[in-house]
Amino acid sequence: MAVEKKPKKPSAKALAWPLFDRIVADGLSEWGTYFNPWVRESDGSLRYQPDYETLQRLLGVPLHLKAETTTGVPALALDVWLAYELRRAGFAPDSVWPRATHPRIMPATITALLEALPKGQAAELRERLAKEGNVRGVTQSSASILGKNYSKQVDVIMADWSTGPELMISTKRMDSSYGKNAPNRVEESYGDAKNLRLRHPLSALGFAFGLRNDVFEKEPLTAEWLLDLLGKLGREDDAYHATCVILMEYGQDIPPVPDAGGDDEDRAVAAGIDSASVDEDEPVEVPESEIDRTLAQLPWVRIDHTRTPANLSPATFLAIMVNHVLETTPVNMHVEARRLRHGA
Repeated sequence: MAVEKKPKKPSAKALAWPLFDRIVADGLSEWGTYFNPWVRESDGSLRYQPDYETLQRLLGVPLHLKAETTTGVPALALDVWLAYELRRAGFAPDSVWPRATHPRIMPATITALLEALPKGQAAELRERLAKEGNVRGVTQSSASILGKNYSKQVDVIMADWSTGPELMISTKRMDSSYGKNAPNRVEESYGDAKNLRLRHPLSALGFAFGLRNDVFEKEPLTAEWLLDLLGKLGREDDAYHATCVILMEYGQDIPPVPDAGGDDEDRAVAAGIDSASVDEDEPVEVPESEIDRTLAQLPWVRIDHTRTPANLSPATFLAIMVNHVLETTPVNMHVEARRLRHGA
């Protein structure tokens, strides 16, 4: 007698993606385009203006799902927002990973192939690529990049076969246990920066750290130490080009993201010494009405700009990262990003 298999419970990422995707789509204009993030000041200087409203909504998703750090969803909210900002800045949507649609990582050459194929064949291939899991060696849910000595999972990346990685951003997030876990997170990031920068010296390399702002009341010395060290990480010639802190404030009645001291990265898999299992982060099918209802109930989150040092602000960080890419490539590349910056 055959035993009936129970349906597989969706992962936290599978539940989060439909919400993330809708929030990002809501950030588009009524014509389906991005608003220019560059603003020209009265003195002629340029300022990058991030979409903080979209960030605040994205940060509410892991709180709503009560997703632990090890699920990857809390940090994924930061990844999705940073990728969204890079698309707002004018970089090719399919070259910025995670992409705005499943599969989240797909070579631009595959996108070009889909556009060149007849409609029927393209539809068949899209269906194949969008099936559950990923097509090994073609699409992925996370990107590992070879550094000087070992491979490292990079959370947000812009790459193409002809250029290699042009931009790489690592993200970390902490909502609790600051003194216990902060040193480990920063030490890992420092080593990873050296490893990646030495193999890819021209790539824009950044580090974004999400931090709940109650650290200033609970562990003020840890907060001071973290902000000081994050600033120094962005000033070394062979480490990060830019670093930022995203200070998150949400209600005291909302439990913090559970943090067991680890994150969602499997370093053995990233280094290639262990085989990765098929990732299950394909978005679940959710009715639009249910997404609307869930988004209306998301916990309130605010970005604390008051206590964010100017040199670590997301606006400064994104401006440095975008400008570095444009300054290290010919003018016939990233034409849309250059047009937006020039036309602010």
